[in-house]
Amino acid sequence: MKKYLKNFSKYLIPVVVLAAGTSALAKPSIKKLTSDEKSQNVDSDIPVSRNMSLLNKHSVGLGIGQTFLMSEFADKGEDKITWDLFYNYSASHSFDFLANFHTSKHKYLGQYTQVTGLALGIKAKVFQFDNFAPFITGGFGFYQPKMKRVIDDELVESKTKLTFGYHFGAGADLRLNNKFTIGLMAALHNPFDVKQDLQPEVEGSYAKLMMTTFYTF
Repeated sequence: MKKYLKNFSKYLIPVVVLAAGTSALAKPSIKKLTSDEKSQNVDSDIPVSRNMSLLNKHSVGLGIGQTFLMSEFADKGEDKITWDLFYNYSASHSFDFLANFHTSKHKYLGQYTQVTGLALGIKAKVFQFDNFAPFITGGFGFYQPKMKRVIDDELVESKTKLTFGYHFGAGADLRLNNKFTIGLMAALHNPFDVKQDLQPEVEGSYAKLMMTTFYTF
């Protein structure tokens, strides 16, 4: 019996020592698992969301398309292709701040309509499918409409005055990468009527249909 116990202990002790050593190598201590270094290593393995990386970003854009004069503006000028400048700030996943500046002069039979505006508003994404996002936009702005028109058989220019107004529109953006976004946009601008001293008020509205390109930084 003693002989068997001696042989059994001869093999048991090395096995126990080997198992203990392997366990010590395979299982790091609780302190190591909860250390800052381990936490940083785990964080570096977690991918950053594409949406989170695009928050609080600034973008500048350029729009080109057709400007359609409406109401009184349409009688004094022709529709034509115009340029718009944009600034966009991504405030949240669903809402952006959007600013638009534009100016154009539309002539017709010696008369003209000139529209200049700084439109400030909010762009709300209706939904987002991958990198495609339809949106609606609206807000207020500062406008400076001016006209040259026939009054009592004479061509008379209106006085340049600043007025308030509103705008609204819709469109869709397609993000190509983290830097460039292209899209389509339609917008209606309606400056409030501008009173004149010795001539009729300057009144009218206009719409824009354009393609846009944004650069994000």
